[in-house]
Amino acid sequence: MTVTQPFEYAVANGFDAFEWFPDQNSSGIGWTENDISGELRTYIKNTALVYDIALFVHASWKFNPLKAEAYELLQRSIKFAEDIGASLLNIHLYSEEELNTFAESIISLIEGLPGRIRLSIENTPDTRPEDFNELFRYLRNTYLENSTRIGMCLDLGHANLCNTTRNDYLKFFDRLDQEVPIIHMHMHENYGDSDTHLTLFTGPAGKDPSGIKGLIDRIKRRNFSGSMILEQWPQPEGLLVEARNRLLKMIGK
Repeated sequence: MTVTQPFEYAVANGFDAFEWFPDQNSSGIGWTENDISGELRTYIKNTALVYDIALFVHASWKFNPLKAEAYELLQRSIKFAEDIGASLLNIHLYSEEELNTFAESIISLIEGLPGRIRLSIENTPDTRPEDFNELFRYLRNTYLENSTRIGMCLDLGHANLCNTTRNDYLKFFDRLDQEVPIIHMHMHENYGDSDTHLTLFTGPAGKDPSGIKGLIDRIKRRNFSGSMILEQWPQPEGLLVEARNRLLKMIGK
């Protein structure tokens, strides 16, 4: 698979949003932003404009703003996001230290982002809804000026793996304070055992879609207006179109 194949698939099949995720692991498998040439970045930006596709960038899974090597990784992601015309940068929440410490690093990060790019903070399997309540409470109290540029990325599969809400992502959602702004979503499934990133409706929702229906009802009540990203590259790829179409039907579009 080439780096651009999933994007080209999204274009060909009428998707209106796409997230780039430099996923190179410690063995060198995958790609980084450095693998995307200037010419290719221009192609991505222009293609997205022609087909009206919103673009987002997921920072490398190695990026942790609490670590010394974070600055270089961040600058690489920001430059890539700028070059392709992305409107959002997504990072993971790390809660191994005091959340106030993480929040302070986030404030510094958002101040360094170009004006059009928002920041979303994603729940991992290790983070609880209460961590996000505390984080955004701190951000509201200390950083009001650009608070609209920061929000949560709700990762459905990760919520399903959280120790305190395992196999019940709706419980995770319901334990989020109303004041936590959900601006972005990653949609995938698992059986509560590992982060398998199953395409929607090929895991538990394939037999019982009531959980997805409950999620849709909840995000409508919150007036969610962000994008829902199908965060996987399945075989066959047609599972993505099937999931998208079924999800849109449930949403009522």
